[in-house]
Amino acid sequence: MDPSLDHIIKEIPGLIRVYKNGRYQKLGGTDTVPAGTDPTTGVQSKDVVISPDSPLSARLYIPKTANSNLRKLPLLIFYHGGAFIIDTAASPIYHNFLNLVASESNIVIVSVDYRTAPDHPVPACFQDSWDAIKWVALHATGNGPEPWLNSYPDFGKVFFVGDSAGANIAHQMAIRVGSANPARHVEIRVGSENPAHHMATRVGSENPVGGINLQGIILLHPYFWGKERFGSESDEQPWIASVNDIWRFVCPGTSGLDDPLINPGKDPKVSDIGCSRVLVCVAEKDILRDRGLYYKDILVKSGWKGNIEVVDDKGQGHVYFLFSPAAEATCTLRKRIFTFINN
Repeated sequence: MDPSLDHIIKEIPGLIRVYKNGRYQKLGGTDTVPAGTDPTTGVQSKDVVISPDSPLSARLYIPKTANSNLRKLPLLIFYHGGAFIIDTAASPIYHNFLNLVASESNIVIVSVDYRTAPDHPVPACFQDSWDAIKWVALHATGNGPEPWLNSYPDFGKVFFVGDSAGANIAHQMAIRVGSANPARHVEIRVGSENPAHHMATRVGSENPVGGINLQGIILLHPYFWGKERFGSESDEQPWIASVNDIWRFVCPGTSGLDDPLINPGKDPKVSDIGCSRVLVCVAEKDILRDRGLYYKDILVKSGWKGNIEVVDDKGQGHVYFLFSPAAEATCTLRKRIFTFINN
């Protein structure tokens, strides 16, 4: 064997190493844990196949308190991070995080196991995520293929949530929901308790996700980027080159760092976001922090008419909440999720 074929031609630290012979090695996010009943929270989870052809699957979570005879629970569709390269719905850090979120917020969760680069470059992850939403919407009438989704969720209270690259996906999916239904509107009446008085996704035969009402999205340390540096960003920072490199690697067909799929400020459809509420969480020591802060300005300038809240966690780094589940800041973040969903 020619030893030169094992020569490393590209490495993105912490993510992937690519060799001259085409072989690659993912440098993290390869560990998995099985679904089941979590002994700490009592949350039940199971893996389901959405489309065997893709293949596309998801991990479902229901809290210990779930009882379809009492009341339906809010539904959270979750997209994991990992720079579009690493991690899955079965990664331990995400499985543990979502067990806690399902239990504390008393919600049903669908964690989408979308395909990742380099085998499946962007936009495969976006298509998978959209197909997953359409599959979830099949259950809105109680006649879908998955019994848990027929029984437990309230499809009038749906939320998209993601961290890092997954937050980018949640953002893109919210745009697709809005774009799929031009008749959507935002109507907020102060003091009203009637869900019909809030943002509603109008049901239409032409709308593939018309059975769900997307109330809000939560973007945790979103992976947005762009060609021009601003805020505290500097080309002298050691991670800038890697962040630039990630996008070009995962999306070889991209138009560049100002591609609307990575830079929402360049997306003419950003005002189509199909919900009335957005929560963005950033971290002071995260290189992506300023992009998350700027996201609010982008939405306001676009003419989007909903409400957006941005929270900056002092002294914290990128997706700290996945690695320190018992930390005070992490508990506060999960309470923030609870409040946003159950408000």
